[in-house]
Amino acid sequence: MRQRLVFLSIPGLRRQDLSQLTALNRISNSPSVSTLQHSFPAVTWPAQATMLCGCQPDEHGVVANGFYWRDEQRVEMWTAWNRVIERPQIWDRLKALDPSIVTAAWFPMLAKGCNADVVCMPAPIHKPDGSEELWCHTKPQEFYGDLIQALGHFPLKHFWGPLAGIQSSRWIAESAVLAHKRFAPHFWYIYLPHLDYAAQKFGPDSPQAKVAVDELNGVLETLVTGLQNPGVPPAAWLVASEYVISPVDHVSFPNRVLREAGWLEVHETDGTEQLDFARSRAWALVDHQFSHVFVRDRDPATIRAVADCLRQADGIAEVWDAAEQAAHGMAHSRSGDLIALSRAGSWQAYYWWLDDSKAPPFARTVDIHRKPGYDPVELFFDMKTRSIPLDATLVKGSHGLVPPGEQAAGVVWSAGPVNTPQQLADHELFRLVMSCFGLAD
Repeated sequence: MRQRLVFLSIPGLRRQDLSQLTALNRISNSPSVSTLQHSFPAVTWPAQATMLCGCQPDEHGVVANGFYWRDEQRVEMWTAWNRVIERPQIWDRLKALDPSIVTAAWFPMLAKGCNADVVCMPAPIHKPDGSEELWCHTKPQEFYGDLIQALGHFPLKHFWGPLAGIQSSRWIAESAVLAHKRFAPHFWYIYLPHLDYAAQKFGPDSPQAKVAVDELNGVLETLVTGLQNPGVPPAAWLVASEYVISPVDHVSFPNRVLREAGWLEVHETDGTEQLDFARSRAWALVDHQFSHVFVRDRDPATIRAVADCLRQADGIAEVWDAAEQAAHGMAHSRSGDLIALSRAGSWQAYYWWLDDSKAPPFARTVDIHRKPGYDPVELFFDMKTRSIPLDATLVKGSHGLVPPGEQAAGVVWSAGPVNTPQQLADHELFRLVMSCFGLAD
């Protein structure tokens, strides 16, 4: 009988959280628990691509949660299709080696257009007036209609923003159960984002973060029960940290540093300042605890000067040039000419304006596509202004770096015929999946 495997990717999961996830005891009372070493950068898109491809960003090409397309002078955040991943993923390899294996991709962020047999991920329809219509990209396409009928629309407002909460992970789990009854996949990849929210807003060791683990346990109860097939041997399970969130008490602003040094240019629109990609000699696409810094002329002397400027900035620990990027698996044409890394306890915000009255309109909204960088302040809401605040010091947890030490490492919980060593790297999860199906990687 064909092996079945459920692979859960859970951002922010730590070894100490497992004691609260009692739903996992229904799968196995004697699981394997391994230390997981994350690759850089430890953020959503690259982390998922690394696990799914079994290689690092210099090979799969996903270097951040967005891209700067130099030839178009355009930033693309959170909208790219699966084709940006330049290496085969687990479902590609499983299908190539055994076409009878049915695979499912449930909410990995670059799943649109992937070759999994069954797919679901959020894909809201953006209207010209700036409003959104709730929708999900599914495969088969018509399956989202069935999910709406059974569960209602995917609760996008609970997936990200000030109202982010357990409702989104619950919908993901319940929809996966419905898909399991319909399609019975042999391989499941399921992304459950819930631990991301409280840990960033309040800190990973906050009471709110502890409550979030309990809430996630209820979602796991739904999955563990719903993904069982009566009369069929239980599936193997891999439950992996996508990354670990660390406490922060400081924020740096690399674009403000570059602006004050004369490298970054803005243009005014209706009294607000927009970053001018064409005229800026250097600017930073920020992503949690690191940023890709793009230098317009790519002149080596200019790159060195920009690097020296950033190295002096408060909160920046390292600035990698091309050689250092190659040493850390980041030598790809999509990477910045430089990569600036935060020090421990600090993160980076995308802001370039020096006066909040000059901030562009989207800065005070949940707008993950127009901001040239990730903005965790979107998790907060200012009741006085009825908008997202512009106080980046509110954020108490971040990720992206790969800090040393056992406490900062991730974890893999596994049950079933999965030969998990005591310690492994995130890219090695690919090999574990292939071996579970008795296939060479």
